[in-house]
Amino acid sequence: MAIKRDYYEILGIDRDASQEEIKKAYRTLALQNHPDKVALDKKKEAEERFKEISEAYAVLSDPEKRLTYDQFGHAGIDGQYTYQDIFRGADFGSIFGGRGFEDILRGFGFGGTFTDIFSDFFGTRVARRARRGEDLEYPLDITLEEAARGCEKKLDIYHTVTCSTCKGSGAKPGTGKRTCPQCQGTGQIRYAQAFFTFSQTCPQCQGTGEVIEASCPQCRGRGKIRKASKISLKVPSGVDTGTSIRVRGKGEAGELGGPSGDLYVLIRLRPHKIFEREGSDLYCDVPLSFVTATLGGEIEVPTLEGKATMKIPPGTQTDSVFRLKGKGVPSLHGRGRGDEYVKVIVQVPKDLNEKQKEILREFAKAGGEKLSISKKSVLDKIRETFKGGEE
Repeated sequence: MAIKRDYYEILGIDRDASQEEIKKAYRTLALQNHPDKVALDKKKEAEERFKEISEAYAVLSDPEKRLTYDQFGHAGIDGQYTYQDIFRGADFGSIFGGRGFEDILRGFGFGGTFTDIFSDFFGTRVARRARRGEDLEYPLDITLEEAARGCEKKLDIYHTVTCSTCKGSGAKPGTGKRTCPQCQGTGQIRYAQAFFTFSQTCPQCQGTGEVIEASCPQCRGRGKIRKASKISLKVPSGVDTGTSIRVRGKGEAGELGGPSGDLYVLIRLRPHKIFEREGSDLYCDVPLSFVTATLGGEIEVPTLEGKATMKIPPGTQTDSVFRLKGKGVPSLHGRGRGDEYVKVIVQVPKDLNEKQKEILREFAKAGGEKLSISKKSVLDKIRETFKGGEE
């Protein structure tokens, strides 16, 4: 099993980082490693990296989960409680003739992993109780225009919800629960083996100490059912690829009537035909006629709100960049708006009539420029080449 990396290391932040620093680190890394932003041969690697980044952010951006992670690490987040560290300093191999601690306890009739054996041995299994449901992630593709102005989207999700018939108890309405006949309500089964007395989680009630009299006909005793739900989501202006929007209580249903998890909607921007986006700024290329580039003038350029007029100074060179202040994307946190940067590409005309050519010749002559224009055909040049070789 692969060892998980530290979440703080993944995001490249200190353990005392603020929520704002966590968000900033996540947005930067998510944008750099998004599968749609990398070459095809690196897509799989980017997908794994993006998943790792999203998992780290989901934990560290939630104060409760972050506190649990800081105290217990991945074991606390994953719900794993192991006891190997307790015996790490004990050399059981040398004491019991090369056999490990698991082998020794299995000799007394125990099976399973070290954690299962240790839990049974000491009677430490925790009884089942109401537990929060798992979180869900939903990718949402939107246009650049929708990201800039904000929008409202209707989402169709498929998740589990608490059974409305039994309210999550799993029992048929009108019936209840009774004391488990196998463990007599303790949730543990005790028995003796050689010189030891052991306790084990009751297999009939799973440690709750109670069993239902009759299963709910709708959920068949599970306490939750799967269903399709429609959710109305307000997308704020300024979102970008990698932005995660949290919808509380729309994840998976909890266990035994526990609260539902949350839904995290992951924003993905579709590629735009004209603009490239970097943060809150926009970039685009526009064609510029040879005459306007030379003499100057005004041209119309595209913006997210439509067309805008931009002044071109005389003698503008191709690849010159002009800034349209405030024509970019609004900041997600309401701190103004980005700019639009327009790069002009001077278009050299290909098909000129004789009058246009004559005007250009006069223009060149007036500037003292000598034109060296050959009127010989390609065939004539080839013949001259071979003729010269014969001499």
